[in-house]
Amino acid sequence: MQKPFVFVNVAASLDGKISDEGRRQLRISCDEDLRIVDELRAESDAIMVGIGTVLADDPRLTVKSRELRKRRLEEGKDENPLRVVIDSRCRVPIDSKVLNDETKTLVAVSKAADEERVKRVSQRADVVVFGEKKVDLRRLLEYLFSKGVRKVMVEGGGTLISSLISGGLVDEMRVYFAPMVIGGAESPTICDGKSEIVKCRIEKIERVREGFAVFVKF
Repeated sequence: MQKPFVFVNVAASLDGKISDEGRRQLRISCDEDLRIVDELRAESDAIMVGIGTVLADDPRLTVKSRELRKRRLEEGKDENPLRVVIDSRCRVPIDSKVLNDETKTLVAVSKAADEERVKRVSQRADVVVFGEKKVDLRRLLEYLFSKGVRKVMVEGGGTLISSLISGGLVDEMRVYFAPMVIGGAESPTICDGKSEIVKCRIEKIERVREGFAVFVKF
């Protein structure tokens, strides 16, 4: 299988939560971590998120630093990486920021997606169909590789991260742990989904202001 290098980056509380039970957008990362995340985005060919992240946070998924965008242009790249949304049923709202004209967006859906929704979204983004009821992530990554994408940065959420890890599709992961505890039995975690033990190797741990980042290889 030929696929891009898949790198997961996520911020969590000390108890592994990435939001609270209301799935609100919480400020977990510190300013230094956000700066690092911007650099990681600038080094990537594509940024991938699940539909849950889009619905909860409405992110732009673009590089914030003008200097980093300029550097990408000097390297012959687009100003921002390709945005990839995993959306099996094509639920992405038409007015979502990921569908604006700041950069290109690819929405991956399954055959179960509503045809009218797909037509509407196709007016604002490229739509590809992989899988019957859920997006076939392996086939999607192979497709991205065929289009020249060599590094994919995954920014969540927990369900997508779980699916990628259980499918053996993640190469590395960086988790920033903030000095806070969120709690909540129903709060989303770093890796939601079916219970499955997947072994990995901790490469290093770095202090990031009040928190710390753990780097893992699979």
